[in-house]
Amino acid sequence: MNKNGKINYVEFPTKDLAASKVFFEQVFDWRFEDYGPEYTAFFDTQTGLDGGFFKSELASTTANGAALIVFYSDAIKATQAKIEAAGGSISKALFSFPGGQRFHFIEPSGNELAVWTDVVDA
Repeated sequence: MNKNGKINYVEFPTKDLAASKVFFEQVFDWRFEDYGPEYTAFFDTQTGLDGGFFKSELASTTANGAALIVFYSDAIKATQAKIEAAGGSISKALFSFPGGQRFHFIEPSGNELAVWTDVVDA
């Protein structure tokens, strides 16, 4: 449902559309619909947030000033294992902060994202 002022669509650059599709389908169960050779839309079946990937040699990282997209997990170590098994790399190891734990990762096209949990020792 669209709500005024709510973020409802996010777009990411990707060097390799096929690799990004495989990664996000394996890790987060996203579904995709292609719109030509340089764009694919995704549908997050768990949260309802939609978005897309556009062909680009650039990547979204906090080092270059990009916003950080953070996923929630109730089993953060299992999510980290899925990310690594799907070809992602951990860029900031799991750390604790008041209220939970978090780690950052790089997906196959170089975009930095993060996962957090409020379930300690998950």
